Amino acid sequence: MFKQYKWQEVVTAYAFLLMALLLAVLFIVLPIGKAINYSFTDYYLLKPHERQFIGFDNYQRIFTDDLFRKTFLNTVKFVVFVVPIQLTMALVLALIVNRKVKGVGFFRTAYFSPAVLSLVVISILWTVLLNPDSGLINEVLTALGLSPQPFLTSSSQAMYTIVMISAWSGCGYQMMIFLAGLSNIDSSQYEAAELDGCGSLRKFRYITLPGLKPITMFLVITTTIQAFKLIVQPMVMTGGGPDYSTMTILQYIYEYGYRHRNIGYASAITVVFTVFLIVVSVLIKKLFREEKA
Repeated sequence: MFKQYKWQEVVTAYAFLLMALLLAVLFIVLPIGKAINYSFTDYYLLKPHERQFIGFDNYQRIFTDDLFRKTFLNTVKFVVFVVPIQLTMALVLALIVNRKVKGVGFFRTAYFSPAVLSLVVISILWTVLLNPDSGLINEVLTALGLSPQPFLTSSSQAMYTIVMISAWSGCGYQMMIFLAGLSNIDSSQYEAAELDGCGSLRKFRYITLPGLKPITMFLVITTTIQAFKLIVQPMVMTGGGPDYSTMTILQYIYEYGYRHRNIGYASAITVVFTVFLIVVSVLIKKLFREEKA
């Protein structure tokens, strides 16, 4: 393959790639290798030189850990709800701001702005707004004659509240990607559909959705992975409570790795979770794979 290039060009190309490869090894490959290595030990953070090889004990412990099971189900619940809600919101917003009307640029900026804010700032802001005693949301509900809600202080409402806040704060990013996809769809297809008497729903079903299929696959995979990495919102807004109802896998890893200082067990959970994410990504990609002619 490289016969068509001069060796100087090949060396130059790899020289440009060298820094990126070094960074990838330093911040991706090496940490993964360390995590796998530590997962087979009883590594305690305060006694790093006393760690011993314990085989698969950490992995066996995972499947008998009730709190791990609860945090895993919490994470799955969040993903199952937030991904379709967030992508649907993003697509609807993209369709709205894709129209060539005066002032649409303002709405694009307004819808996108939450995506550039810090998740910590957003979490603190919504924690204040949703305060059950003095929050603005409950003040509005009371003014409308409705009963105030516990929101983040209720084990039955907290996770769904975080789902809606996360979908609202992140949909602006997906909206911009959907907008890019919409601009790449040939307008002549819509013109031909209008000549054939197709309505808006049929054009959306047979032109817009197929045209957005590659982008939708990309967004489903990336949004799903990002959703599985939920940690900031529950840590800031609920601390994982009430009654562990909002604690996620990453927060559980953090608790064991840094608060309990059990690096060995935290590393084992990390390895299992990483393998699970890889499997989920492959399944989603197969689900959206292009049909061969």
